This record gives sequence, structure tokens and C-alpha cells, in this order.
Amino acid sequence: MKLKASLALAFGLVASAAFAQTELVVATVNNGHMVEMQKLSKNFETANPDIKLKWVTLEEGVLRQRVTTDIATKGGQFDVMTIGMYETPIWGKKGWLQELKTDAKYDADDILPAMRNGLSVDGKMFAVPFYGESSMLMYRKDLADKAGIKVADKPTWTDIKALAAKIHDPKNGVYGICLRGKPGWGDNMAFLSTLVNTNGGQWFDMQWKPQLESKPWKDSINFYVDLLKNYGPPGSSANSFNEILALYNEGKCGMWIDATIAASFITDPKQSKVADKVAFAQAPTAVTPKGANWLWAWALAIPAGSKKVDAATKFVTWATSKEYIELVAKTNGWAHVPTGTRKSTYANAEFQKAAKFAAAEKAAIDSANPNDSTLPKSPYVGVQFAAIPEFQAIGATVGQEMSAALAGKKSVDAALKASQVAAEREMKKAGYYK
Repeated sequence: MKLKASLALAFGLVASAAFAQTELVVATVNNGHMVEMQKLSKNFETANPDIKLKWVTLEEGVLRQRVTTDIATKGGQFDVMTIGMYETPIWGKKGWLQELKTDAKYDADDILPAMRNGLSVDGKMFAVPFYGESSMLMYRKDLADKAGIKVADKPTWTDIKALAAKIHDPKNGVYGICLRGKPGWGDNMAFLSTLVNTNGGQWFDMQWKPQLESKPWKDSINFYVDLLKNYGPPGSSANSFNEILALYNEGKCGMWIDATIAASFITDPKQSKVADKVAFAQAPTAVTPKGANWLWAWALAIPAGSKKVDAATKFVTWATSKEYIELVAKTNGWAHVPTGTRKSTYANAEFQKAAKFAAAEKAAIDSANPNDSTLPKSPYVGVQFAAIPEFQAIGATVGQEMSAALAGKKSVDAALKASQVAAEREMKKAGYYK
């Protein structure tokens, strides 16, 4: 009897071990594509009954704080983290992330080179892109046609200013151009960094000295303040992506240079009053095409030292695979798939038909190079940011100063001087130079 009981108990333990589930805690951002991933992840759980997903969905700022604290303290709260191109090279270099090794079926060579490079350190991939973006020009073709101006596929900032002046019609509620003004390292400074890059500037020289009072910075910020003062909507210093998206969809912006992801919203007749009047071109250039358009990806990564690497790798490769993109297309249509990650998406005839911005978006992403984004040689990786831990604080301070200059509370020179002083203080404190 005892033997039978022992055998039964042993068998029960083996059976429960065979069906024991690995729980993966996934930290992610609360935007549309990620919310959709959560809904569709039931498919992953069905195919992998030994893995259970637990979601922690947070606003962008809170997500950054939580995952940064967790990984820096080796807290082990999360098995999969949603991070960006800013964190990946920094954390990868510090040994905080698991190198991602994928199989042939995953086809890592299908990932757009700009995305793969931006999420790699020394040729090793430390995060895989869930969706990616660059920036480009989105404009009202009807207004340009009316003004008799043909917009070049690769316009200059001089062209943009001339067009803004022609189509600016505030009496009828149309502003020549809308651009970000709200302060933040990933907000107004994302746009302004690209403007500085194309004017031949950089954040830091090869000795890590901040360059905020250089001629390219002065030229860029004076041009920007002047452009928005004359042809932008009132209150531009408080406008970020969502505020401008609302203005654009109401037909109030003649032009907008911002994230390529905006294209899917402004061409959607359910959201936009001008969906059929929009056209696309590359982000404008000035002295050089280098760094004229930014590069970003929301990507999935696994913390180093994780006890659940195999299960986590299974999940991140599923969520960033060709099959996942096809699943979204089948469920919601090709116009709603995550873009900016794979060559095969852009080669798909159904996607090209559904997304009239596809060619311009891919050209923008392909042209961005986080390892060579400035005319003078720079010591940092990144197009619209410098991938060093100190940049968040520096970018936030400079963002406040640029917003004050735009609002007319400070002169451009005074704002840049204050920015230079603050940046030098941070860099010296961190030991970059004496």
C-alpha cells in the first residue's frame, strides 16, 4: 500500500513538474501597438502552454523610471523590458542585458540595418525592435498645389521656410508649419537635435566638450524661433506630438516634421479631416544630410542574469517576428501593423497599398545612422540624443531653455549660454573632462 502511495505521489510530482508554468513579467509602454500585443499574446500562450505572461503597462516616463531602477539595482522584477534606442547601447555596454541570439527562422537579417545597428553593441544585438520610426515631412499637398509649389522629395530648410510663408493663413485657421516646442530630451530636443545636426552641429566634440554656443546651434535655434514666431500656431512652446497631431487632423497645420508613426494617423479618415490631402517627403536638410532625421525603436530586451532566458527569448522573438506582423494584419488589416522594423513588411504589396507613407518612411529609416549622425566626428552613438547616462538630465535642462527662447521669455543667446553652462557642469561632474 505504502509503495502504491509513494508511486502515486512521485507520479503526481512528475506530472505537475511537466505542467509547471514559467511566469514572465513583461514591462511595457501604454501605446496602441503594445496594447494590441497584449490582446494577441493569447496566441503565444496557446502555442506555449508552459509560459504564462503577466503584464505591467505603464506611461512612458514611469516605465523608464521603473525599468532603469530595476536593472541598475538587479531587482529582477521584470523578465522582459520594453526599452528604446537610448537605453540599449548604454545598458548593453554595462553588461546589464542578455545578448539576443535568434535562430534562422527568425531571420535577423530581415531587420532593417538602421534598427539592428541602433540596438547592438560591437555587433551583438541586445534588444529586438517591436516597432521603429524615423522623422519626415508631412504636408498638405492641396495647399502646396494652390500656392504653385512642388515639394521636392528631399527639401531644404530654405524650401520649407518659403512654403510656410506661402501657405500661412491664420485668418482661415491654417498655420504654415507646426513643430514641437514642449520641453524634454525626447520632446523638443529630439526635433532640435536633428535641426542642429543638419546645420553641421553636434552635442559634444571628441573631447566631450558641450558645443551649445557653437555657430550651428545659434543658426538652428534662431531659425527655429523665427520660423515658428512667423508661421507657427500660437502657444508652440507647449506643443508636443499629441497636440500637433490634433491640430493637423483638424486641418490647422500646413506642414509638420515629426515621427513617421504620425503618418498612419493623419491618413486615417476616421481621425483626420485632411486624410486625402496629405503627402510625404524626407526631413529637410541644411548644410549636410547627416542626422537630419531621427531614429527610434521601442524594443524588447531581457535583463542579464535572468533565470528565465529561454522562455523570455521565445516571447520576444515571437512578438517581433514576421509571423506576428502577419497576425496583426490578419486581425486588424495591413494599415495597423507595427512598422519600421522589417524589410519584408515594406516589400509586401498589401502593406504598400494600405500605407501610402511606406516608401517615405522606409527611406527615412534607411538613411539614419546612429553611429555617424554629425558632420564633425562625435564620440557618442545616437541621432536625436547622445547615448550616455548624463544626457537625460542635460537634454531636459536644454529643453527648458529652448522652450523659454521660443516663448520669448529669453533671448536665443541667453538660453544657449545657460544650456552650455549646465551641460559643462554635468559633464565635468561625471568626469568626462576637467
